[in-house]
Amino acid sequence: MRCIDLFAGAGGFTEGARLAGARVVWAANHWPLAVQYHQTNHPDTWHECQDLQQADWRAVPAHDVVLASPACQGHSRARGRERPHHDALRSTAWAVVACAEYHRSPVILVENVPDFEKWVLYPAWRDALRRLGYAVSPHLVDAADHGVPQNRQRLFLVCTRSRRPLRLSLPRRTHRPIADVIQWDAHPWSPILTPRRSEKTLRQIAVGRAAHGDRFLIPYYSSGSGLTGRSIHRPVGTITTRDRWAVIEGDRMRMLAVPEARGAMSFPPSYVLPSVHRDAMHLLGNAVCPVVAADFLNELRLAA
Repeated sequence: MRCIDLFAGAGGFTEGARLAGARVVWAANHWPLAVQYHQTNHPDTWHECQDLQQADWRAVPAHDVVLASPACQGHSRARGRERPHHDALRSTAWAVVACAEYHRSPVILVENVPDFEKWVLYPAWRDALRRLGYAVSPHLVDAADHGVPQNRQRLFLVCTRSRRPLRLSLPRRTHRPIADVIQWDAHPWSPILTPRRSEKTLRQIAVGRAAHGDRFLIPYYSSGSGLTGRSIHRPVGTITTRDRWAVIEGDRMRMLAVPEARGAMSFPPSYVLPSVHRDAMHLLGNAVCPVVAADFLNELRLAA
């Protein structure tokens, strides 16, 4: 199975393809740093650093599957439930249509946030694919159901050149706890009781300790699990592009470390990421969970 990876980012789709025994022959992203690390981890793939709205699709090699994870910021609730967001981020999805129009790829697999279907132009985008001969089948999945130690709801659109939408029978696995990837010897820790620590955070920690003991997580930028914290014996909440989860142990705390976030996304420990924490978290927060991608590709192979 030959694939191309649009909006390749950290390489979650490509790593998932590798796990499924597929080969990604071409990958593209507009951010040079993302391309650099994608190439480091997948040196046998041909890489392009470009804005796909200006792509020359004639230069893209033959393939069986298009893997595409268009920018989700324009569709995410993180921008506000009711605020419209009109910018170039939304329009990246049209590159999928442009690729399909030229290549008539047998299968297109698109990943995005669930609110992608609420995009005002989603009906037109879906209709464009249908007019090109594709049946579009939405699959809403939580990465935790695939054995990833993270609750991460994402929409996968399985687009096939068939008369009817293809519904995949995806595996469901036991939920893994985030404790599996937490490294208690990671640094830097800081004392919980400091003059600058907010009363809200201290209350969160006190209630969380009563509910979960000396080791647990609290969210920094979300109302979810905000009052009681989150047990380390369940999957963590969604990993985002900035520090969101704090690890609590006794009288000290720290933010989730990059190796822990990498594990929470189901990337292998050997997967190379930037040494700058902010850059690594940005790549991870935007990535597709490789294990979930592999499950889709394995089922697509069986359905072929």
